Amino acid sequence: MNRPKKTALRMFMGILLLLLLTGCGAQEEDIPTASNISTKEQNTESVAVNAAVSEAVNAMSDIVVGIEGWEPFEQNVTIKIPVYDRHMEDVPDVTNNYWTDWIQKNFGDRYNVTVEYVAINRTDVLNEYDRLVKAGEQPTIFMEYDYPKLAQWVKDGYLVELDFDEFMVVAPSYYQRMVDLGLLSYTSLDGKYYFALAQRPYYNTDYAYATIYRKDWLEQLGYEEYPDNWADEREMLLRVKESGICKYPCGGKAIAGSDVDRNYQYRSFPLDEENWACYGDYAIPALGDEANKKLLQRENEKYNLGLIEPNYDKIDEETARKNFATGKCLYYQGYMAPDLDWVNDFYEHNPNGKLAVKITKNVTDREGGTVPALRANNPFGMMIGFSSTASKEQIKAAWMYMEWLTQEENLFTMQWGIEGENYTLGRNGLPVQTADYDGECRQGYSNNKDYWTITIEARNAGSIEDIIAMAAPKNASQDLTSELVENYYGQLEVAEAGYAVFDCNFAVAFSSVSKYQATLLELYKEYRNELTKCDTKRFESLYDELAEQYAEAGYGDIVAERREAYRAGQSTKLK
Repeated sequence: MNRPKKTALRMFMGILLLLLLTGCGAQEEDIPTASNISTKEQNTESVAVNAAVSEAVNAMSDIVVGIEGWEPFEQNVTIKIPVYDRHMEDVPDVTNNYWTDWIQKNFGDRYNVTVEYVAINRTDVLNEYDRLVKAGEQPTIFMEYDYPKLAQWVKDGYLVELDFDEFMVVAPSYYQRMVDLGLLSYTSLDGKYYFALAQRPYYNTDYAYATIYRKDWLEQLGYEEYPDNWADEREMLLRVKESGICKYPCGGKAIAGSDVDRNYQYRSFPLDEENWACYGDYAIPALGDEANKKLLQRENEKYNLGLIEPNYDKIDEETARKNFATGKCLYYQGYMAPDLDWVNDFYEHNPNGKLAVKITKNVTDREGGTVPALRANNPFGMMIGFSSTASKEQIKAAWMYMEWLTQEENLFTMQWGIEGENYTLGRNGLPVQTADYDGECRQGYSNNKDYWTITIEARNAGSIEDIIAMAAPKNASQDLTSELVENYYGQLEVAEAGYAVFDCNFAVAFSSVSKYQATLLELYKEYRNELTKCDTKRFESLYDELAEQYAEAGYGDIVAERREAYRAGQSTKLK
């Protein structure tokens, strides 16, 4: 790109960002956030930005943007794309399969790009990327869901600044969608731009995640559905245990990271904004905060009642799924997909078994002290940054890869597969997944999600009912679709009642996080097990003791930095 064109684009980007700031009504000390913008305001913002885009494009009509302007690289360019390795059975090798070959053939070969995939252990993301960097094998793209991880990579120097005026020429569809969804205000850190953001449909719920339980067991005990408050649930769990149906109804497994301890339902509403900013992020468990204390006290109660497997901390994810399938626990939680190994395994072991979905309800459990809160997702999906060691050609090729996957025909094929193999078209024109498909076109985890998540977080075809129906387990003897739809509307009701909580995002990177996060995650596992297994009478004093040690190990410094940033106006705000 010659200098006049590049200068024009830089001037246009300045106008664009001014429009965004004006549209958000931001004050000088505030950070504009999409979560604070109404739908009407976002639409107004989008109209203004689109007008500016059109004006800029007309002024530079000789620039061919997007795929039509792409040419093959003169010399082959290799890009390394991370893909989660979830260590699941019956899933093709994540770095070498039909679909990695399909992308190479249809994208890579066309533009003289070699696309290599790098497996990332899903339960140890930060350490995996660190290991790759230290070995000089870092991928071209760094991507994750959690803002703190991206902030950490910026702090460590792993990511290069993102030149949006060049990105919008190479990947205009991807860029324009961020504008339309009001996401540009989330792409910067410390005043510099680093991130491109994928789309997340229906982000104020977590409709694809569900708790599945043994309805046949509860029916034996006279229950029509899963109890919606702790007092009744506690009684039910004890009855399951005492009846001999199941020795440890709550099962159990070793925690991986902090995801298991989302404490939203134990928080006090309305939320205190400063407390939310300092302790609300679940990426580092908030040992010492009242909500975390209530959560662990509940786990301690379950353990001392004999509802949790005594050696739960030795049980990995795969064993936990097996335990549910073989009748060793009452329920299991996970993301829904047409072909789920643990659901398939359940029906193999229990051909006459009966499952059900635990429905989210807007019910306050006054006796148990909980509220129907859930973690709302960020308005964006995957956050994408680019390696500081990558060449300009590699970064451009990565942008091309993102734009190519965003094109409707390519995305549809990656999400649904090959017609006549992975799916057929129904009467409504929407794809119908082929049950028990095991041919050469077999897709990866959750219909290739770990490949197309770089552009969108969910398969998005038809209404929300259609989307849920297509994501529901297909080769089961029961159809759980109606219950999953009911659970979505239950979550939506909870969100509309003000109980869907967005985590706080900061516009600065914290040195304390890079220094202490890994240590704290390991320390939390140790302390959590102590608190879960201790005598109930000792819980209070032990919690206070371990919380103090946790703070001294670095968590206190993290909270202090968060508080300082919040008070300086360098964070998002509660809606």
